[in-house]
Amino acid sequence: MIKPVFKRQFRCTLILILTFLIFPAFRFAIAQTSNIVLKDEQIPVTPKEFYIASVTDERDNRSAVAWILPPLNTTGQAKAYPVDLQGGALVAIKQFIGHNLLRDTAYRPITIGLKKFIVTETALTGGLVEGHVAVVMSFGMTRGDDETLHLLDYKGDATYTRNAGPPQEIEPTFRHMLENGIVYLNTWMDRQAATNIKLAKTVKLSFTDYEERPEGDTIYYLVKRPLTWDDFQSKIPGGSYDAEVYPTIGYEEHTEVAKSVINVALAIKVCLPKSASWVRDGRRNDYNLNHEQRHFDIAKIAAGHFIQKLKAENLTVSNYEGIINFEYLEAYREMNNLQKQYDDETRHGSDEQAQQQWSERIDKELGKVIGR
Repeated sequence: MIKPVFKRQFRCTLILILTFLIFPAFRFAIAQTSNIVLKDEQIPVTPKEFYIASVTDERDNRSAVAWILPPLNTTGQAKAYPVDLQGGALVAIKQFIGHNLLRDTAYRPITIGLKKFIVTETALTGGLVEGHVAVVMSFGMTRGDDETLHLLDYKGDATYTRNAGPPQEIEPTFRHMLENGIVYLNTWMDRQAATNIKLAKTVKLSFTDYEERPEGDTIYYLVKRPLTWDDFQSKIPGGSYDAEVYPTIGYEEHTEVAKSVINVALAIKVCLPKSASWVRDGRRNDYNLNHEQRHFDIAKIAAGHFIQKLKAENLTVSNYEGIINFEYLEAYREMNNLQKQYDDETRHGSDEQAQQQWSERIDKELGKVIGR
């Protein structure tokens, strides 16, 4: 009877000893494998200019967000172990923002790029641990189907000191830095929305005729200012023509942003230089002057078509510059083609009947572009 009782007592004692030895290690293993759960907390802003459309993870190392020191061993040394946000950084941050920030898709869509989101710890004397938190977020705005326009970056750093043991300070530090990044974005958007060209919503064009006073060598087209023979100031070159001018078209662009509208003012240039215009002696008559004036008129017609096409375009903030440039080149090409056709069909003005027909055609087109 005595022997069996002794054996049972021995086994029980052994189990208790093993349990006492293993349980602290088991509890520490649990601590090492626990992920950080971001606490739901309303982000203290009400966005009026944007909403968070997406979050992307662009970190170099996506395996974890923190490298934590466990309780120090007897030698005062310990190896940091990785800890991640629950569900992974991308999922956790998306969920946190989705739960705690108002989202109105009528505003501008903003993309957050996670560049850095990390905690590293080092051991201090006296059993203390110092943690360093670094957060870098890049904010961009999606525009069109696949274009993301970079707006700004947020960089945040923080340190904490804790006793060796469960790292309670990490979660609120991460959470507050994430909130600070959103607050920083909101402040920037509120300040920039009305005047920053990247944040503009629409485009408005306006047109004027470029003028230069006092008049110099260049003549800018005005209905009330037709060509005169005094404008032909170049030396007479070789060739068989009676006279020649070199009209061209261009524009000056001035852009400003107000109330989220890109106001593009185009000053249209239809011009020719006096110093490149010439006439042969004895050929200064009204008929020849009319022929040269019509070259100038053709340039004005091409410029008018340039304006008409731009007015008919659906310009957006992402494509207006390209469309303006394209339509200008089209107008320039049209001008050159018309000038050649005009000289070919009138035989540089020597065919009076063709010249009359072209004069009537040009007057008709001028009436459409300048209203006369």
